[in-house]
Formats: sequence, C-alpha cells, structure tokens
Amino acid sequence: MSRRNNFRQGQECMTKQSGKLRRNIHFPMLVLYGVGTMVGAGFYALAGKVAGVAGLFAPIAFGLAGLLALFSALAFAELSSRLPHAGGSARYVEAAFARRWLSAVVGWLIITTGVVSSATLTVATVRFIEDFISVPQAVAIIVVALFLGGVAVWGVRQAVSVVVGICLLQIATLLYVAYAATTLPDPTSVTWSQLVPPLEGGAWIAILSASFLAFYAFIGFEDMVTMAEEVEDVRSDMPWALILSLVITAILYMLVSTSLVTAVSPQTLSEAKTPLAEAVRHHGTLAVGLIGVISILSALNSALVQLMMVARVAYGMADRNYAPQALGKVSQRTQTPWLATVLATAAIMVLALSLEMTTLANATSVVLLGVFTMVNIALWWLKGQDGKGHAKYFNLPRWVPLLGATVSLAALTFKLIQW
Repeated sequence: MSRRNNFRQGQECMTKQSGKLRRNIHFPMLVLYGVGTMVGAGFYALAGKVAGVAGLFAPIAFGLAGLLALFSALAFAELSSRLPHAGGSARYVEAAFARRWLSAVVGWLIITTGVVSSATLTVATVRFIEDFISVPQAVAIIVVALFLGGVAVWGVRQAVSVVVGICLLQIATLLYVAYAATTLPDPTSVTWSQLVPPLEGGAWIAILSASFLAFYAFIGFEDMVTMAEEVEDVRSDMPWALILSLVITAILYMLVSTSLVTAVSPQTLSEAKTPLAEAVRHHGTLAVGLIGVISILSALNSALVQLMMVARVAYGMADRNYAPQALGKVSQRTQTPWLATVLATAAIMVLALSLEMTTLANATSVVLLGVFTMVNIALWWLKGQDGKGHAKYFNLPRWVPLLGATVSLAALTFKLIQW
C-alpha cells in the first residue's frame, strides 16, 4: 500500500532538467490536429482494401471501426483530463496499477508501433512520389525522414500547423472525391438497399474482418493525449477535442466510402494503387494528379504525427524515470524533445526499407487493441478507487471503460483467430 501511495504522491512531480514543453495549442487547432492524426495515408491506402474485403458494405465496416475506436477514445478522454501528461497510455497504466515494469512495457510497445508505422508511411510517401518521377528509393527515404525530423524538432506550433494545414487539404480532397464519384459517366448500378448487409454469417464475418483493417485508418486519436503538456486548457479541451475529432473522421470515412462503392466496383478499388483516383479519372489527368499529390502529403502527415507521438511518449517515460533520462531533453529554443525526435528519426530510416503496408496495419492494430484493453481497465480500476469524487474531470460512468475493455479484448481475440 505504501508503494502505491508513493506513486500517487509523485504523480505531479516533474524531473525535467532541460526545459518544459510549451503550452500554446488552442481547442480549434487541437480538433483539427486530431482529425489530421487519423485522416491520412491509412484511409487513402486502405479504402480499396476494405472495399475488397467487405464489398458494398465497406461503409458499414468503417462505421464499426469508428465505434470500436470510440469506446477507447472515451477512456482516453477522461484519463487525459485526470492525468494530463505526455506519457499517455504508459502514464495511465502506472497511475492505476503502480507497476513500473508494466508501464514501461506499454510505453515501449507504443513507441515501437509508432516508429514502425512512421517508417512504413515514409516508404508509402516515396512510392507515391515514384508515380510522378523516378528517384533512388534509399536516397528518397533518407530525405523524407530527415524532412520529417526537421519539422518535428522545429517547434510544436509549427509542426501542428503543418499537420492542420495538410488536414484541411485532405478533408477538401475527400469531399471532392465524394462529389466526383456521383458524376461518373458510367457508374456501377447499385441501389441503396444493396448497402444494407443481410443477416447472414458470411456477410458479417467479411464486414468484421474489414472493420479490423479499417480500424488502422482511425489509429492516431490516442496520439492526441501525448500533446497534453502543450495544450493551454488541457483538462477541459482535450477530452472534447478527442471525441469531436473521432466523430468527424468517422462521418467523413463513411461518406466517402459510400460514394466510392456506389460508383466504382469494389474489385476495381481493391486492385487500384490509388483507389480514390478511380473516382476522379473522368475529370482528367489534373484531377488524378491532385489525388496523387494529396496522397503524398497524407503519407507525410501521418508519418509526422507518429514521429511527434513517439518523441513525446519517450519524453514522458523519461520524465517518470522508466526510460533513459537523455530522452527527456528539451530544446531551450524550440521547447521540443529534440533528442528523442532525432533518435526516432534515425530508427525510422533504418526500418523504412523492409515493411509492407497491410501487414503493418494488422500488426499495429493488434498491438494497439491490447494497449486499449489495458487503458480501459486502468480507468475502470481508478474509478473504483476514487468513487465519484472527480466531478471536475470529464466523467464517465464506470461501466463505460469496462465495456470498452470487453469490446477491445473481443476484437483482439477475433483478430488473432482470423490471422
């Protein structure tokens, strides 16, 4: 019991010796940053793959994936208000169970998935570029990774502004794709009734399988909480920004995927390198080129978000003394965790030549579903310890994180069986 008390007494203790992170992110920017963490290369690359598995029921698959993400997003929303710390999931697990080794495992798992994901997105960026010009792949990967690292070190407001700017372009492009799909001169003959799945086991197994793949397109909302020490009014703004950004993303995905499958056959979408381009080909080469450029920016955006997350989780872990203290070094000039960012950038370069997108999406989803299960259990445990004495926080009924843990664990089990 004394060990738990010691942990709780030290929860607000800061051990950073080289500076603090700067709080200058407002609510609107945080919401757009949240959308930017999700709307990215995941959807641009996987929209066709999801349609290939779920067929005309791809919008349902994206909706289920969003619902699956929402359960955990609610838990992250309350925990980010209770414990506004850059360590994110690792910090939450520590607060609940007071087990340093368990927190360290969670933190390093998140760092690993972030580095691997960012490396894959770096490769995706280069491949999108190769659709336009011929470039030496190894050199291009190094240049892209260095660019990402430079932006991440530059400053949090600058980096978040880049993410938000690209996010606005992505949203505009997705809305354009949805419109263009409705103007195809020879669309597939699909009625609205065909988008409603029958009560058959085979159809729903396909939908569930596709939803786990689609879940990768929502990954990123959990990265928002690692910005907790850089948000001005974090206890108030972070929970609602997190939920709002997820809802906006889910609606956008369902809208665009509905437009796609009603205009282009799922088989064509699944075989296309850039599936969204299939909906705009009738608008000419300029429109197709625009989709290609936005695909490049989307991959860059997603890779940048993952890199920023990795650096801040490493910083938060160093702050709690379960990672090397050097990872907690903050630049006096930019107030960013510069050493963690540099090391993460180097790791991304090393891994970027050996990864494949679909395999990564599934592997990352499995790891994160495990983390989400633990985070939900952590919140359920904390709420049992403190009762109803936290009305000032974003407050959920205790059954919500328990349901979230059950759903995440069931999804994880189903995914492992299907693998």
